Amino acid sequence: MSIPKEPRQIMINLMYLVLTALLALNVSNEILHAFQTLSLSIDKSNVSIDQKNTDVYNAIKENEKAPGQAEKVKPYREKADEVVKQADDMVAYLNSWKKKIIVEAGGYNKEGDEDEKALPARPDNIDATTLLLVEKKGGDELKQRISSLRQFLLEAVRPQDTAAISPLMPLRVVPSRKNDHNPTGDWSVENFEHMPSIAALALFSKYQNDVRSSEALVLNRLFEEAHLKDIKFDTIGAVAVPKTSYALEGDKVEASILLAAFNKAQKPEIKGLSGGGSTKPAINGIIPWETVAHGTGLQTVRGRIELQTESGPVSREWKFEYMVGTTGASMQLDKMNVFYIGVDNPVTVAAAGYSVEDVSLSIPGAVVTGAKGHYVIRVDKPGNVDVAINAKTKDGPVKKVGGMPIRVKRIPNPIASVNNVTSGGISAALFRAQIAPAARLDNFDFDAKFTIVSFSYMTLPKGKDILGPYVVNNRNGCRFTDNQDIQKAMQRARAGDRVFIEEIKAVGPDGQTRTLPGAINLSLN
Repeated sequence: MSIPKEPRQIMINLMYLVLTALLALNVSNEILHAFQTLSLSIDKSNVSIDQKNTDVYNAIKENEKAPGQAEKVKPYREKADEVVKQADDMVAYLNSWKKKIIVEAGGYNKEGDEDEKALPARPDNIDATTLLLVEKKGGDELKQRISSLRQFLLEAVRPQDTAAISPLMPLRVVPSRKNDHNPTGDWSVENFEHMPSIAALALFSKYQNDVRSSEALVLNRLFEEAHLKDIKFDTIGAVAVPKTSYALEGDKVEASILLAAFNKAQKPEIKGLSGGGSTKPAINGIIPWETVAHGTGLQTVRGRIELQTESGPVSREWKFEYMVGTTGASMQLDKMNVFYIGVDNPVTVAAAGYSVEDVSLSIPGAVVTGAKGHYVIRVDKPGNVDVAINAKTKDGPVKKVGGMPIRVKRIPNPIASVNNVTSGGISAALFRAQIAPAARLDNFDFDAKFTIVSFSYMTLPKGKDILGPYVVNNRNGCRFTDNQDIQKAMQRARAGDRVFIEEIKAVGPDGQTRTLPGAINLSLN
């Protein structure tokens, strides 16, 4: 990529990179956990598809061994051999990329169950994918391997069947788009730059799912081309091939359901469909199925495919699974789990399935500033506020995709002290050098300062009666020197004297005057 010559353009690019890095560093644990669940679920789905492919492949080999079938089936079995080999090689290649990413991201997780130990210890690491797949051009090789395997699989079937299975084959390279972040439309940049390691694993699992699903589509077509109607029906299995293994709520989900052995003159039907969706009449033995994704998590669709034969109806059970993600949103309060009056309350907002530029925040009764996932909230009344997380949809209008109630509280009372001492001993010399009492907030994450505006001062000299009380009241801040009697009493202070500072009032960021609990009780030594 060429480096811009104009200083202004260089600065804009640097600011964009810094913002992208900051956004990546604030990926919430909720989103990382969702990617972890997705990766593990797709891997389990891949095992199921792989087993079905093995069954179909074994059926082709067994058919070749049947009397009078060898010459007819052998060409299709040889094609199936190469299809299985190429698919296995691609899955192994993608597994090697998973390992590289985990190692580059800091190694494997050493805690949790066996599934979790196969995941990276740093699921939020965004440098590994950028280095391996963008900077070192690994993504270019991956793109070429995906395109080559797709072309090989399409050429494995008869030319007249290629057009039919091409739109059904999920393994493909989706062209990248040019934008401000990716002006050249680089495929690797769009898919892998600044991607958390756990998200990359989920994506590579999805590629493996595409490989196995595409392998299944071709094997079943070879199964059909080898005229498997000659095989006894008890070796036939029903196959359901989803076009996608992951969808957002509201997205369209499609699958192809077919019986591996069938007569093109016959039209199989689906019976007992459960799990949602609808089917259409069979075309060349393939029954289209589709639905609109709903709910979240792993969804199961099952049914029975039935084919009328000369010997009567033959039916087989089938099922497949797909994952539905949520378009919901999450908000991370960067400092506390409440909003405090009088200070800036920073929050980070994200919505799954939406660009950060399309996500916005609205809170009635509060002032919201910021953009691109990072906002500052200012509130002025205690109680509760309803936070609405909105996002611009693909069709244009903005809709609410998440929200939550947040408590609004006043900043807690500070603690008054002299030289960080609230009660107990302090040397007389050190006490005489003090300028004023101070109010501090302990264990509070916000930058909130309190100013003491009034207090009463009393001295109990050793062996004498109490002197005072003397009162200081000054809205601009209170010092011991603001009262001459206090100043004189402090100059006379000696070891053995007692000092009491009471009725302490302070003003904080919310502008409210508070009477602080307790008093300062000092013993001079």
